[in-house]
Amino acid sequence: MKRNELIENIKRKGSFLCVGLDTDIKKIPSHLLDSDDPVYEFNKAIIDATAPYCVAYKPNLAFYEATGAQGWITLEKTLRYLKENYPDQFIIADAKRGDIGNTSKLYARSFFEHLDVDAITVAPYMGEDSVTPFLGYEGKWVILLALTSNKGSRDFQFIEDKEGTRLFEHVITTSQKWASPEEMMYVVGATQGEMFKDIRRVAPDSFLLVPGVGAQGGSLEDVARYGMNADCGLLVNSSRGIIFASSGTDYAEAAANEAEKLQKQMHAILSEAGII
Repeated sequence: MKRNELIENIKRKGSFLCVGLDTDIKKIPSHLLDSDDPVYEFNKAIIDATAPYCVAYKPNLAFYEATGAQGWITLEKTLRYLKENYPDQFIIADAKRGDIGNTSKLYARSFFEHLDVDAITVAPYMGEDSVTPFLGYEGKWVILLALTSNKGSRDFQFIEDKEGTRLFEHVITTSQKWASPEEMMYVVGATQGEMFKDIRRVAPDSFLLVPGVGAQGGSLEDVARYGMNADCGLLVNSSRGIIFASSGTDYAEAAANEAEKLQKQMHAILSEAGII
């Protein structure tokens, strides 16, 4: 999906919500466990319930890889269902790949050619030659880890050089030499608050994928206040707060309610900003 298509979807739906499909088989409603593929049945119902309120889905690969071959089958079925029934949804593989060039080329082939997702999260620690193999695919995106929401982000990401430039700022400024805002986004955790101002100083035009709203305590209002640009420039992800809103037979309805609440907030934010 190209940047202008993503922006049009945001405006049309009045939403910049991404639903994280972090589907833990140990947390899904027990009545689904008798089905042939419980995670797929859960995902399908969640997608049907939340699709009107979001513009993107983000399956986290760990939740599928953890169950071996069956997990990959479930992932492929989920992606196929999305593409066949909701082709306007932006699909992100949250895989956090990144390795030497030849290996990254195969990761890129796996996700962009075989699974045919729109974007993949990539770790930048190994530098340019580990990232560039993911670039150059028409309509595909690299989403580079920049400033994450976990406690350990301070171990490395805030290290400063002699000029006071922090490592996450180096990652963003250096990586912009590899790709344009048409094919590279950045992961910035919602819990970082006013740090979004610093991100926008070095990446004013880039889209940001923002996890951490909801269960992790990030503020949607702060993210929008400090991180939104003229095109919106945000995909705000909520996973557990939506998909596990209920553990009963009403799980899909509860997920829809939570997604709709966020969409309404986002609509108001986009309207106030003059984007819609």
